[in-house]
Amino acid sequence: MKVKRVVITGLGALTPIGNTVPEYWNSLLSGVSGSNPITYFDVQHFKTKFACEIKNFDPNNFIDRKIARSMDRCGQYAFVTALEAINDSSLDLEKINKRRVGVILGTAIGGISSIIEAIDLFYTNGKIPKFSPFLLTRALGDMIAGNIAIHYGFSGTNCVTTSACASSANALVDAYHAIQLGKLDVVISGGAEAGINQFAIGGFNSMNALSTRNDEYSTASRPFDVSRDGFVMGEGSATLVVEDYEHAKARGAKIYAELAGVGLITDTYHITAPHPEGEAAKLAMKTAIEDANLNISDIGHINTHGTSTPLGDISECIAIRDLFGEHVGNIAINAIKSMTGHMLGAAGAAESIATILAMQTGMVPPTINLKEKDSEIPDFNFTPNLAAKHSFYAALSNSFGFGGHNASIVFSKID
Repeated sequence: MKVKRVVITGLGALTPIGNTVPEYWNSLLSGVSGSNPITYFDVQHFKTKFACEIKNFDPNNFIDRKIARSMDRCGQYAFVTALEAINDSSLDLEKINKRRVGVILGTAIGGISSIIEAIDLFYTNGKIPKFSPFLLTRALGDMIAGNIAIHYGFSGTNCVTTSACASSANALVDAYHAIQLGKLDVVISGGAEAGINQFAIGGFNSMNALSTRNDEYSTASRPFDVSRDGFVMGEGSATLVVEDYEHAKARGAKIYAELAGVGLITDTYHITAPHPEGEAAKLAMKTAIEDANLNISDIGHINTHGTSTPLGDISECIAIRDLFGEHVGNIAINAIKSMTGHMLGAAGAAESIATILAMQTGMVPPTINLKEKDSEIPDFNFTPNLAAKHSFYAALSNSFGFGGHNASIVFSKID
């Protein structure tokens, strides 16, 4: 069976360093840190007191007030980036066959903040069982896709993928397959996360996964640096309009890139720790390149998972070294979590947008806060501290998550 080609025709982003795609991209190129002291809750008794929060965001500027009340921040973020991406795509909503349009998004922990707020209110009120009628629509992860599908009347597939920090990358893979097999013409895909709360900060602190550099919060996310001590929590959303190439061409759409290949591999080494030699990461990248019918030498950029954790950074870089060999010297590598923090389930989509724009513009955003590379990490071009000019045909975006999830996506220029 001949499969369909898959392209990207619209982008939307709401991140700790920019509330639209242009703002996000300009901040990436400028090396802006999104880290700040946490404002959402009292951090007095938490080891980590900072994160990368969304700034200057009012959902009522974009969403009907009543509808916004029925959404957790996670759902609001997803809705706003879908609006931007769909507008950017110039889809004609009057003419398009909405039965052939789906919504496939990813989130790791969905509306957990709304659950925390409800439980807190329950105990504060003397355990009187009184809950908001919006509690479940705020809390359920699938609502971030459902609200978008219902708003636009898109009646194709409507679902949410959950694979920890690979969730939105997994959603893009599902969108790719749905279009490739001819099931849908268009998929609104990506992910959202609003996980800066007591549950997530406390849980990751108990695992010693988060940075605790409270006095150096703006430089705490430092992938590949010898002094890194854990990741910095981020939040936000990113949405891409994924489309059948022929469908996009027929309507005269602008095409950002081809979503050319994907790789999903399970790391069976440990529930949270990666294989020390990066075996699953290596196979995910290799599978994605083969799926794209490309060669190792076609890859000119890798947007790494690069979380700033002691084990994860080393494992991923070993995988890159072992897969690409001498060609790695021709690859511009970066870790934009040094700026955005780790947006958990939204990270893969946000990083996919950065990868696509780097390919389009020939400018690769930096890995900031990289002063002294860890000696256990191979010598690569990590694009340290300043954006760099670098032209290339195809790129990889990596996303890995607790539970052994490894997702790699290849984007290429459209022929």
